[in-house]
Formats: sequence, C-alpha cells, structure tokens
Amino acid sequence: MNLDNHIEKFQKKDIGAFETLYNMYAENICGAINVIVKDSERSQEICQDVFVKIWEKSDQYDPSKGRFFTWILNIARNAAIDEVRSKTYKNQKKNLPVHSLVDIFENSEDLNSKMDTIGLQTLLKGLKEKCILLIDLLYFKGYTQKEAAKELDTPVGTVKTRIRSCISKIRKNMA
Repeated sequence: MNLDNHIEKFQKKDIGAFETLYNMYAENICGAINVIVKDSERSQEICQDVFVKIWEKSDQYDPSKGRFFTWILNIARNAAIDEVRSKTYKNQKKNLPVHSLVDIFENSEDLNSKMDTIGLQTLLKGLKEKCILLIDLLYFKGYTQKEAAKELDTPVGTVKTRIRSCISKIRKNMA
C-alpha cells in the first residue's frame, strides 16, 4: 500500500493507517520538536499532542498544498514554539539545577565531596558581591547574559568578562 492510500485511510479515521503513519514519522517529528524545546521528555509529550491534533484535524490536510510530512512538521514546529513561549517553560528554565555551574565540578559526587570538605563559603571566599549576584542570576535563576546585563544596568561584554573572572576565582578557591 502506498503513502497516499494510508493518508486517505487516515483522513477517514482508520486507526491502522494512523499507526502506520505514526510509526513512519514520530521519531523525526519528536526530533524536530526537541531541536526547539531542548528537553527530550517534554518533546515526547508535545509529539504525542501533535499526533492527537493531526488525528482530530485530519480533514484539514490538503495534498495540493504540500506533502503530508510537511503538514505534520509545521503543526509540530508551531506546538514547540508555543511551548517555548509559554510562561511555564520560561519559569522552568529560570530554576536551573545547581549542576548548571558548568565545568566547575566534573560530576555530582565530586561536588558533594568538595562541598563537604571545603564548603560553599570557602569556594565563594574573596568573591565580590557583583560575582555572587551574577552567579545567582546566570546559574540559579536562568537569566541570559543579555538579561543579566539589563538587570544590572551593565554592558553585556562586562557581564561576560566578569563571569569568566568569577568562575576562575572559584576554581582557584577549589585548589
């Protein structure tokens, strides 16, 4: 059976055709969503929602306007963009886990042992208040460097230089 026949049956609400099309396209659709959302678990959920949506709106697919895969991909792309623009997504990204302090510690066991032996205060010893504020904004609240610069009324270049300097100081405190 060719693709056009599957699509016609799908539009007539044939579950077998839906399963066939899902098996053909789901992996690629989930991958495309993940490129935008950057969260594989959430991408899977959105992918499921997209397939429910195309099932419900199967009559809206018009082969004269484009390929079936392109139709699904556009619906998926819009769903992913809606997710990224949502307040929930943005708030989730502002609550980054501690491991976001990239390259300071190689793994969580190292983090725990270092924190137990030298303590957080030792790591932050000698850091200026500006460094502590920057670390809080960038790594714990999920601000971008541009957002942090705006919040601190500081040029972006200064924020970039300052955070490199702060991380360098933390690394020295670890030694």
